[in-house]
Amino acid sequence: MDNPMGSPRGGAAAAILKKLKSLDNPKNAARMARFGINPNNAYGISIPVLRKMAMEIGRDHPLALELWESGVHEARILAGMIDDPALVTEPQINRWAEGFDSWDVCDQACMNLFRNTKFAYAKCHELCSREEEFVRRTSFALMAALAAGDKKAPDEGFVRFLPLIKKASVDERNFVMKAVNWALRQIGKRNKNLNWKAIAAAKEIQTLNPNSKSARWIASDALRELESEAVQKRLAAKS
Repeated sequence: MDNPMGSPRGGAAAAILKKLKSLDNPKNAARMARFGINPNNAYGISIPVLRKMAMEIGRDHPLALELWESGVHEARILAGMIDDPALVTEPQINRWAEGFDSWDVCDQACMNLFRNTKFAYAKCHELCSREEEFVRRTSFALMAALAAGDKKAPDEGFVRFLPLIKKASVDERNFVMKAVNWALRQIGKRNKNLNWKAIAAAKEIQTLNPNSKSARWIASDALRELESEAVQKRLAAKS
């Protein structure tokens, strides 16, 4: 079977990696580091360019696994874009999460792939108890991706995330702290009911953890958005 990129199956990964290498932009790669992105093995290729490549390739689980194993920054993002969520296993999610070394690879995998698997909600609960920074980030980035993307999901699944968010709010590590905040804000923007519950959770985080810098920031930043006139007006119109 021929690959959409024009190479036979056996050479598809090599051809794509060669294409990525040809797009190498050292200035962009260096700029990435200023945004907290790990520049190691990175070519500085933009997400829109990778999305275009993913559309040309289509869903391809074996190819995604090969691209992931390359260790190339953009190849790993592309792998999450082309993988077939129906074929993803729990060990694969664990293995990829354990291999994350940059927030953008983590978040793109959660938004493009993990949230569409049948393990998504269970993995949020499981991975939040792990100590590795990016594995724990995966849990909360996945919560945020589900809150933003799983439009028809009932509220209860998101309500069950709130105790996990409150517990992790004292984690001072930057990439965990920001993902916890992201999850709380996304849950609170789904509807009026979850907005009220997320605001209550943020206020509880403030009350219970007054000495935690991360908890104070997570709560105050979330409340600033969730109580804002713009969010309240949008949710009122939606309801």
